[in-house]
This record gives sequence, C-alpha cells and structure tokens, in this order.
Amino acid sequence: MTVLSRTLAGSLDTTPILDHESAEVRRLVERSRDAAASEAPLGVLAAAHGIISAEVKAVYSVEERTPASRTLARGFGSCSQRLAALESTSRAIGIPTRVRALHIDRAFWYPRFPVIRFALPRQVLLIWPEFDVGGWRPASELFGPIGCRGGGAFTNSGSETLFEAAGRCAIDWDGTTGGEFDLSRFVKADHGRFANRDDAFRELGQTLRTPVRQLAEPVLRRVAA
Repeated sequence: MTVLSRTLAGSLDTTPILDHESAEVRRLVERSRDAAASEAPLGVLAAAHGIISAEVKAVYSVEERTPASRTLARGFGSCSQRLAALESTSRAIGIPTRVRALHIDRAFWYPRFPVIRFALPRQVLLIWPEFDVGGWRPASELFGPIGCRGGGAFTNSGSETLFEAAGRCAIDWDGTTGGEFDLSRFVKADHGRFANRDDAFRELGQTLRTPVRQLAEPVLRRVAA
C-alpha cells in the first residue's frame, strides 16, 4: 500500500462542496439542535447523522463535487455526498473538519455489484472525513471507538451503507482493531490529509473521468444503494 505522510490542519471554511452557509445546511443544523439529546457538539452531530440517514435516500453516485446543500435539497445522495452534509453541519457548529484520501480496491464493492464487478474501476477514491473534537477523530470513531454501537462487521451489502456503518463505529481502514471491522486489506493507497474534500478532488481527480461520469450518473442515481 502506498502511504503519504502529509497531514494538513482542517478548517471551518465554506467551500463549494461544504457550503454550510446555505439555507439547507442551516436548516439541518437547527433541526439537529432541536433533536439532539445533548447540546454538546457531538450530540448535535449525532442528531444530524440520524436525520441524514432517515431523510436523505442512499443512492449510487459518481459526481463527488455535489454541494451539501444540493444533496439535502433533493433528498438523496451517495455515502460520500451524505458525509459531506455531515461535515458541513460540523463546520457550521464550530467543529473543524479535514479529510483523508484513500484509494480502495474495487473488490470492496463486489457484494453490491456482483453482475458488473469486473467493470468497476480497479481502485475507487474514497474521501473519509475527520472531525476535531478535542483531537482528530475519523468519521467511524466520531461517536466512540470502533465497535462502540454494536452490530457485526460491515459487509457492504444489503441496506446498510458506509454512511450508516460509520455512524455505528464499524469501519476500520487502518487495521488497528484486528477484528471483524478491519477493512485495511482493501486500502491500496493512502494520500494523506487535506483541509477539505474540494482540495482532495482538485489534486487527485474523481474516480471516473467527466464523460464517463456524465453517462453513468443518471443511471446510478435511479438505483438505491
């Protein structure tokens, strides 16, 4: 596996993707504060995660630069797009975020695409957010250590997506747990941290080139993840 040591600080800045000053993200923040069991920032983020899980339908998408506000407004999005909405909420309530860029082997998605598995790109770029809550925590440890909310291993099949699995602390990209949540075998390259996902896509590009994305996007969006 290729590993880069670059580590950049996060920020609270608004970006084209993390447009947390938009009306849609502000509305999500207000609803999350009302629904939160605690006024603490983590309580608000937990409520936001629950709202996104319940109300933003999981679909397949290859257009990674979709603004968080658009994902919330249309009510559907990929795991990456829904994670961007959670990041935007975090920045809106004063919790800085940054992202880690990983190239994941296509075998990780075989259970979801058994028929066209060999048509998948060899590696898929995954942008995994981290949150500064008294120290940096990846999305899968935002609400506690790996395995904190129970359940078995994430299989990338069925109704549970990466977004939901992260919320129950079931994703371990580094192999630190050495148990059923360990997905490090699928990580082919670690490009380090970026201040935001916009910068990561700007430097590394998206998994598919523009013409292919334009053809694939309308088809994939009609299929629930």
